[in-house]
Amino acid sequence: METTLKGKTLFISGGSRGIGLAIALRAARDGAQIAIAAKTTTPHPSLPGTIHSAAAAIEAAGGKALAIQCDIREEDQVDAAIARTVETFGGLDICINNASAIRLTPILDTPVKRFDLMHGVNARGTFLVTQKALPHLLKAENPHIIAIAPPLLMEERWFAPHVGYSMAKFGMSMLILGVAGEYRGLIGVNALWPRTAIDTAAMAEFEGHIADGALRSPSIVADAAHMLMTSDARTTTGQFFIDDELLASHGVTDLSGYGPEGVDDIDMMPDFFVPSLRELRGLAKLGDPCVPSI
Repeated sequence: METTLKGKTLFISGGSRGIGLAIALRAARDGAQIAIAAKTTTPHPSLPGTIHSAAAAIEAAGGKALAIQCDIREEDQVDAAIARTVETFGGLDICINNASAIRLTPILDTPVKRFDLMHGVNARGTFLVTQKALPHLLKAENPHIIAIAPPLLMEERWFAPHVGYSMAKFGMSMLILGVAGEYRGLIGVNALWPRTAIDTAAMAEFEGHIADGALRSPSIVADAAHMLMTSDARTTTGQFFIDDELLASHGVTDLSGYGPEGVDDIDMMPDFFVPSLRELRGLAKLGDPCVPSI
């Protein structure tokens, strides 16, 4: 198993802020080469970060950066972005499908245009980026594809409040399941999802949908992603990892550094699509939940 991403080339969709940027900065500390493919080139009035500010942060952290303006709904733009990455860095080792569109509304309050946007970015965009990256990943020594996507726990509670978003997000998960099977033994293809809500600008969309509570830092997802990216691609594939479970499988059980000081882990705000910490504590009375490992 590898321990560093030094010299590896990453392509990250939507990496100008939040979880995508955190993953990029963790890889940069190893000396990785990172292409940030996102739409934001000028500062947004309410969302911090552009592809250029992300590239500067990557360089400052010790990596090499390539800022690419790219709408992953457009095939020609994705083609060009992947080609430019390979031309600049000489290949491609890791593809991170991080870009996502969110609207937490019930069906009658979800315009079809918004439905199309979520599916265009989440499901179709992930399909498109993965498809264009695959020929280059197959030439890499230890290639990985990771989607920031939830485990396929098909429960009514995850769909009823916002069926359009849930369908689009689970579309990313289904792609991971299919591509993992198709390229088993050749490419490590996995999904990674946070147990709790993460402190990013996207949290503004969640107001009114989740209870008040503490948020973990994006660095917890970045550290978990690093474990995946340095794992053996031939054997670590087709799994739906939860950040804190993955860390625990590597002996990292003290998560206090990822949350606000003085907040107990059980009080963390749960994310969608996975059982909360309180639910898991209850399940543990009957038997410990299965924890995937690499």
